[in-house]
Amino acid sequence: MSWFKRLKEGIQTATRNKKEAPEGLWYKCVRCKETSTVKELRENFHKCPKCNDHTRIGSDTYFEMIFDGDYQLLHEELKSKDALSFQDIKSYPQRLEEAYKKNSVSDAITVALGQIDENKLVIACMDFSFIGGSMGSVVGERISRAIDSAISVNCPLLIISKSGGARMMESAYSLMQMAKTSAKLTLLARAGLPFFSLMTDPTTGGVTASFAMLGDINMAEPECLIGFAGPRVIKETIKRELPEGFQTAEFLLEKGFLDFIVDRKLLKETMRDLLILFSNK
Repeated sequence: MSWFKRLKEGIQTATRNKKEAPEGLWYKCVRCKETSTVKELRENFHKCPKCNDHTRIGSDTYFEMIFDGDYQLLHEELKSKDALSFQDIKSYPQRLEEAYKKNSVSDAITVALGQIDENKLVIACMDFSFIGGSMGSVVGERISRAIDSAISVNCPLLIISKSGGARMMESAYSLMQMAKTSAKLTLLARAGLPFFSLMTDPTTGGVTASFAMLGDINMAEPECLIGFAGPRVIKETIKRELPEGFQTAEFLLEKGFLDFIVDRKLLKETMRDLLILFSNK
C-alpha cells in the first residue's frame, strides 16, 4: 500500500474509531498558548516550561514544595456556617456543598505545621478553587489560630494569599475579618516572631487591604495580580488614566510595596534563608 493511500485512509477514518488523547496529559498555557505535557509542568514547579507563567496551584502543592517531608494540618475542625440565611441564585449552603465536592480542602485557607531543615514553620495557604479564595469567618479564624499556633511553638508564620476578596455570602462577618486578622498579627510581633507574606495570582480585595500587606517581609510570585479594587472602579473613582500593568507584582515592587519577587523554583530556598536570617535561637 502506497503512503498516499494510507494517508487517504487515515483521513477517512470514522470519528468513532479515532483515539482521543488521554485527559490530563497535556497543558496549554493561558499566556503564551504553547502546549507542554503535564509532567513537564509539574517538574517545572507548575510553571509553563515555555514562558515561565506561574499556574495557580493549591495549598497541598505549596506544602509539598516548601516543607521537608511530612507536615501536620491544623484547625481543620472549623467549618463555614450560613449565619445570615444568605441566598442569591443559590443558597450559601448549596455553594459550600459544591465547593466541598470539587475540592479536597475544607475551606479557602488551610493551615499546616512543618519544618525546613531544623526550623519549624506554620503556613496558612489560601485556595482560589474554594469559592474564589474568598475570606469568610473561617478564613479569619484559621489565620487567628495559625498565629496562636506559631506563638505556641515559637516559630514564624507564612501566609500565602490567593483570593478574590471578601466572601459576600457572609456580608459584615466577612469584612470584620480584615480588622480581626490585622489586630491579631500584633501578638506575633510582640512575641518577636516574623510574619512572611507571599502574594500569588490573584491577591485582591479585603485580603490585600489587610493581612497580605502587613508582612515583615512582603513578597510575590512573578507577574501576579495584586490590588484592592479593579481597574475600572479605580479609573471611575479618580477620573484618571492608569499606568499599564499597575497592579502587577513588578509594578508594586518598583513602587516599594514589595520587598522582592520570588520565582516558585526558588521559594523553598528563599524560605530557608529567611528562617535563618530571622532566627531567634
